[in-house]
Amino acid sequence: MSVVGHPPPPFFKRGPAPLARLAVFVLLSLALLVLDLKYRYLELARQGIAVALYPLQRAAYTPVDLYEHLGDYFSSLMAVQRENAQLKRKELETANWLLRQQHLDLENQRLRELLDMKAKQPVPGTLAEILYTARDPFSRRVIVDKGSQHSIAAGQAVVDEAGVLGQVTRVFPLQSEVTLITDKNQAVPVKILRNGLRTVLFGASDGQLELRFLAANADVQPGDLLVTSGLDGVYLPGLPVAKVVRVDRDAAYSFARIVCEPVAGVERHGQVLILGLREALPPQIEEAASRDKPVKGRRARKKE
Repeated sequence: MSVVGHPPPPFFKRGPAPLARLAVFVLLSLALLVLDLKYRYLELARQGIAVALYPLQRAAYTPVDLYEHLGDYFSSLMAVQRENAQLKRKELETANWLLRQQHLDLENQRLRELLDMKAKQPVPGTLAEILYTARDPFSRRVIVDKGSQHSIAAGQAVVDEAGVLGQVTRVFPLQSEVTLITDKNQAVPVKILRNGLRTVLFGASDGQLELRFLAANADVQPGDLLVTSGLDGVYLPGLPVAKVVRVDRDAAYSFARIVCEPVAGVERHGQVLILGLREALPPQIEEAASRDKPVKGRRARKKE
């Protein structure tokens, strides 16, 4: 029982005073610092404590690390999106150039082939470009950009690097109308290259060609190549025209139905070669005739 004004007596010993404890701990700390600085006694303990506290350090640093990684992710994502947009824009800008380059390469190749065809022909030729097709939907005609001002005349043959396309049927000052061989009113004298059989090739309404008025037992086979015979005086002999694709023979009919397809790009290409008109007599015959005339005159004078 406590007396008024006095605390109750302690049941346990309190130990040294707080100031004394502070002094002891300070001295102990200084001693440990001096020993560790001089003899490195606590290096092993420090490493163990660092290893034990490393997970706690990583856990404490995780928010900062996550923030930095998120910033890098979004910045790199935006950079990739900008680069992707720039690449797409460049691709769109170069797509037109690439397509046009391919078109120009094809045109240059066709022009070189047309020039080779021109060099092989014994008559002069004029390069022309197809502008548009004729307004009549039931005919196979095209308009080219060469006319009478370019020495183009009706009846001239029109070819490409593969074969015959048609002939000039109407001439204007700056343009000409070309009737294709697939026109239903067009006929081309041809011969079969394999056996020399002469016939006439007619245009069909479906864009194909037909050999008409040939006997059912005529020597015609699928795959035969038809070339111009030169009998009409329009086309030079030996120009490829068409290839036989189907031969229908029926004993009930006297004639066979022979379907052909043109070897030239009748309705595909844009550049053509207009061949010059064939001469009535070859130059050699004309020279021979001119040489014979004076000789005959001298002989007549001698007889007189």
